Amino acid sequence: MTDYAALTAPLTAAPIAKNKRVFDNKKVTDHHAIIPTGTAAPAGLTADERRVYDLVARRFIAAFYPDCEVSTTTVTGASAEVDFRATGRQILKPGWRTVFEREGGKKEEKAEEEEAETVLPAFQKGESGPHQPSLVEKQTTPPKPYTEATLLRAMETAGRFVDDEALRELMKENGIGRPSTRANIIKTLLKRDYIRRERKHLVATPTGVSLIDIIHEELLKSPELTGQWERKLRGIEQGSYEASAFLTELKEMVARIVR
Repeated sequence: MTDYAALTAPLTAAPIAKNKRVFDNKKVTDHHAIIPTGTAAPAGLTADERRVYDLVARRFIAAFYPDCEVSTTTVTGASAEVDFRATGRQILKPGWRTVFEREGGKKEEKAEEEEAETVLPAFQKGESGPHQPSLVEKQTTPPKPYTEATLLRAMETAGRFVDDEALRELMKENGIGRPSTRANIIKTLLKRDYIRRERKHLVATPTGVSLIDIIHEELLKSPELTGQWERKLRGIEQGSYEASAFLTELKEMVARIVR
């Protein structure tokens, strides 16, 4: 990986520790991670192929870098019996973020990063005093349609749509589908005309909307079902829940729904 010598040099200066974050056979499911082989990328790669190779190479290198150290301050206060909260964030040591720093990055990404890293002044617990509020009038905007990339991300982090905290925690590692199946799920939805592409966006078709309308079992349309199954499968893995009981419950649920 001679193209990334400047990034790998700090790692090869000392023996690389084999920590669980990088080497963990228990986390290997459908296949191991996509990793660069060490062979230099051919000169004839297209621009898109070069970007994909660059993403894989940088992600692999970043896995061996130290953690990014962040200082986060959250201040809660009250004024006229109305609660307020402010959060400030500052990167102390970039760690693995160094691998993804490029010159001439997108202005949008820089703006988002600067906004996320707002630094708050020093506060003392219990302090009080006068303040001059400022009011800004804005309008809310509807959520943007999914692109294929944002939908894949939403499938990966589907647990955040679940209200039950325990189920949400269980779904952190999995979400909806697996890394190797999520793209195929979207492809199937397109093939069956449940969704369609409009430029870079994915939108529901009348067929897809009708399908959701006729499914009266709300649990079938919620990520919560995945969370419940993950909890029971975890119990089977740990020996605290019987596989036969899980199968029986599935059969009973299907029978109740189609009855």
